[in-house]
Amino acid sequence: MSDLPKLGERVLNFIDGAWRESESDRWTQRYDPADQSILVAVAPDSTRKDAAAAVESASRAHEGWAAMPAPNRGRLLFKWLRWIDERREAIADLLTREEGKTLPESLGEVSRSIDILEHTAGMGRRLSGTVFPSEEPGVFCYSVPTSVGVAGLITPWNFPVAIPVWKMAPALIAGNTVVLKPSPLTPLTAGALVRGLEEVGIPQGVVNLVYGDSEPAIELIDNPSVGAVSFTGSTKTGKAIARAAAARLLKLQLELGGKNPMIILNDVDIDLALSGVVIGAFGSTGQRCTATSRAIVEAGVYDKFLDALIKRASAIKIGAGNSPGVEIGPLVDSKAISSVSDYIEVGRQDGGTFLIGGGRMSGPEYDRGFFFSPTVIEASSGMKIAQEEVFGPVLSVIRATDLNQAIELANCVRYGLTASIYTRDVSRVFKFANQIKAGMVHVNRPSIGGYSHAPFGGIKDSGYGGREVGSEVMDFYTETKTVYINHQPLN
Repeated sequence: MSDLPKLGERVLNFIDGAWRESESDRWTQRYDPADQSILVAVAPDSTRKDAAAAVESASRAHEGWAAMPAPNRGRLLFKWLRWIDERREAIADLLTREEGKTLPESLGEVSRSIDILEHTAGMGRRLSGTVFPSEEPGVFCYSVPTSVGVAGLITPWNFPVAIPVWKMAPALIAGNTVVLKPSPLTPLTAGALVRGLEEVGIPQGVVNLVYGDSEPAIELIDNPSVGAVSFTGSTKTGKAIARAAAARLLKLQLELGGKNPMIILNDVDIDLALSGVVIGAFGSTGQRCTATSRAIVEAGVYDKFLDALIKRASAIKIGAGNSPGVEIGPLVDSKAISSVSDYIEVGRQDGGTFLIGGGRMSGPEYDRGFFFSPTVIEASSGMKIAQEEVFGPVLSVIRATDLNQAIELANCVRYGLTASIYTRDVSRVFKFANQIKAGMVHVNRPSIGGYSHAPFGGIKDSGYGGREVGSEVMDFYTETKTVYINHQPLN
């Protein structure tokens, strides 16, 4: 078994089957977000020229890869699955050291990646088309899915194993070649994943990895040899990508932000709802697009629930993600600290009542990291902190008179990723499910997560261009070719 990238290692781009330095002489140092004295990795700050070389490599490799029978492509993905599975604990440790989430959360992410691979690799035997009834005698009509070509994949730091896997796997199974541009904040996990593909025998040029920030991403969007770009990140950046891509009608898939509500009704099981909101709001330090950022609580249970929430949130153990018993790790970097702090200040100015938290943590175990205290604020729906994605451990609590108002409050933001409700009343469950404006709906469970074979994505400002994960994702990574064959004897 070969080694994964080491802590503090200088990682390289992977282009045309070889590990290469960037054309630039710029390097980005990444430190442990829980302890800034620990160097995690040094990665190249690559240029557009690097990305262009990766695209050219992927273009050359595409014809041969697309010609490989899909079940054979699936077998390679199953080998990659086993490679990851054999190293799941080591990969989880790298994830925690460079991103900051707790080890149990990191292990859960690696396990989710394995589950996604299991489903997607099997799709090599399910890439089927459709036979259509003919309107004419002697004509056979059918459709088949074909590959898009080169897929540019731009992935974030908050799920640096799961999201690259759930983009690369369907792209590859469909016969596309790939250029992966991960976040500069999580270089080790990206390198580990691509190293795994190299070791299981992915053909030269089929998978390419380019580190860096904006320059490689711009090249992927502008390069005419790229047939599709899948991006996960902020809504602001996603809209900028959409504007840039419009000039050449680039096929886009954008998985963007969220301001996800959890509705808690009077008939609720308090303990169940409390567990759900704590996991949803504060798990992964609130740094996920599906985080519960608004708790909309019916008036009859509001005070009781709020008291229980404050008690539970105050007892959360905060620290380095690899420390035993820790429930919340650090924010990812200093920019995250500044951004969350700015939202807190705006919340105070708007008249929000902070019940717990509201600031950066200090003390010997926190001073070298980016730790922010779990925060609960009583807010009204019009406040900026209750409208915008904070991306930190911050929960706005809003009072509602009844279910109708709760749904109205839930829907009054520009996002529509996921939503949750806690109630014992099945009629209210269906009313919520029918009227809520969200791409994913949860009942008596947190707003986070989803199955590895079910579509993932949102509506409104939360998503564009089709769902990820599951079988529906193949609509993005393929084009439909319709064939008409006149099989009558020719004179």
